[in-house]
Amino acid sequence: MKIATLGDLMLDVIVRLEEPLARGDDVRALTRTGAGGQAANVAAWAASLGASARCIAKRGDDAAGELVARELAEHGVELVGPVAAGPTGVVVSIVGADGDRSMASDRGVAPSLEPAELDAAWLDCDVLHLSGYALLREPISHAALLAARLAREQGARVSVDVAAWTEIRAFGPVQFRELLDSIAPDVLFATEAEWEMLGGAYLTAPTGVIKRGARGAIVVTKDARLDLAPVAASVVDTTGAGDALAAGFLLGGSLEEAARRGLEAAARCVARVGSLP
Repeated sequence: MKIATLGDLMLDVIVRLEEPLARGDDVRALTRTGAGGQAANVAAWAASLGASARCIAKRGDDAAGELVARELAEHGVELVGPVAAGPTGVVVSIVGADGDRSMASDRGVAPSLEPAELDAAWLDCDVLHLSGYALLREPISHAALLAARLAREQGARVSVDVAAWTEIRAFGPVQFRELLDSIAPDVLFATEAEWEMLGGAYLTAPTGVIKRGARGAIVVTKDARLDLAPVAASVVDTTGAGDALAAGFLLGGSLEEAARRGLEAAARCVARVGSLP
């Protein structure tokens, strides 16, 4: 199974608070830095589950870019895409005692990936997974649309993770649905909030995977609906759990097998600090 992802490769800065933030003062926390970003996370989890994984992303020519490229390679992911003058993206995740996280993102040069910078050989895969963030800015959105076409021409399936509902609200749900329609993904991943923002019962793909966090997942097709409980885990940090789920699901099998594999990967992810395996 060959899985390619397109989107952001970023420096993850994860801060797990040991106590609530005190305005204007200092509190104790556990921190981790390393590679992250939706496309990078999915590729790393896919590689850890036995797939051949490639991440297509634009990164900066700074120290952060060197660090995240090296770490992704250590996870068995082939990283392709241009290195540009400018900063590599950074995302800061603030994780509470319950493992839930809030994020603040600076995507750096990632959204400047242009269609002309793609190589058709990168899209020789069984599945192309597009980060929804890649659809929300130009010119990377044009690169994502081209990548979907090139992948399909080589026989690949295409999946999309909707990304953050806050970004979709700012972009415009109707315009975002139009983009999804033009891509016509085979699999669409979304949280419950994202699903509702797109219209609730709206389904632009043959298979929809609704990520429900601690309540598991729902898999919806034209003819079936599967409600799946989560795999038991001690929750430390939820950063990247949805990406782990997507990677497991995309490895294939029956709907139930794919969803269960994804939920097992998500359970592994939440049991430690960080978004990578």
